[in-house]
Amino acid sequence: MVTNVGIVGIGNCASSLVQGVLHHEIGDVRFTSAFDVHAGKVGRDLAEAIWVPPNNARRFREVPALGVEVSAGPLADGLGDGSATHVPVREDTLEAVVERLRDTGTGVLVNFLPSGSQRGAELYAEAALRAGCAYVNCMPAVIARSPFWARRFTEAGLPLIGDDLKSSFGATLVQRALVDALTANGVRLGDSYQLLAGGNMDFLNLEDPSRMAGKKASKAAGAGAKTHVGASYVPFLEDRKVAFIRLEGEAFGGSPVEIELKMVVEDSPSAAGNVLEAVRLAGAAMAEGRGGPMGAHLMKAPAP
Repeated sequence: MVTNVGIVGIGNCASSLVQGVLHHEIGDVRFTSAFDVHAGKVGRDLAEAIWVPPNNARRFREVPALGVEVSAGPLADGLGDGSATHVPVREDTLEAVVERLRDTGTGVLVNFLPSGSQRGAELYAEAALRAGCAYVNCMPAVIARSPFWARRFTEAGLPLIGDDLKSSFGATLVQRALVDALTANGVRLGDSYQLLAGGNMDFLNLEDPSRMAGKKASKAAGAGAKTHVGASYVPFLEDRKVAFIRLEGEAFGGSPVEIELKMVVEDSPSAAGNVLEAVRLAGAAMAEGRGGPMGAHLMKAPAP
């Protein structure tokens, strides 16, 4: 079974996903539609658009023309104050997105909009419903956690996977593993933090406190402990993410336990594997006629 996939937001995550599907010769995923508001990406083949700046994901596979033209979509709240100067805008309507999804036979729509784009995520959720698509919300916007959206996708018999994708190997996964190991061995956890730095557009977006709030909430939900989360935009890091994690606790007799860890990963490729799993899950559920929230194990802040 081949799953027809549409992508919203042709940034670094989209780049790594497209490269990865070709690199690993994955034959059950076919890209059929793509949407963005960057004027330099709209109208280009998806294979070209994934390299347009400010994209700076690692290039690990040459991508031939895919025959998928990037279409304009609604802007809504898709750009923060910091990123707006980097993106010349070209937009279109919700109705145009719905028509494009139908015309291309897209079955699963993947949302890679920037953190903080709650209204944008909702518009594309609405487009997926109207076009009869499953929806994978990879960002911190509240969609799968919303009773309103969960009910509508359930009633429509369409899969809904969200919110905020876990990376295959990221800071939240590592912190959660440490938390589970400590608590399973009798350690009472106290304070902890994740301090993150990166040079891609998502980190630039997180310079806006209102956009950072949603990221903090989803990371705290996935970490399994009370956690302070901070993020810094460091341009020279490009798509690398540097994470500093600290955990404090008390073991037997109140003896202190402290763990400090530094990890460095390529941010976007580390997410692409789990996106692929989410797409396959949504495609299989579509074929079986199953709808509503699912795939909680892939998300930092899944539906309750």
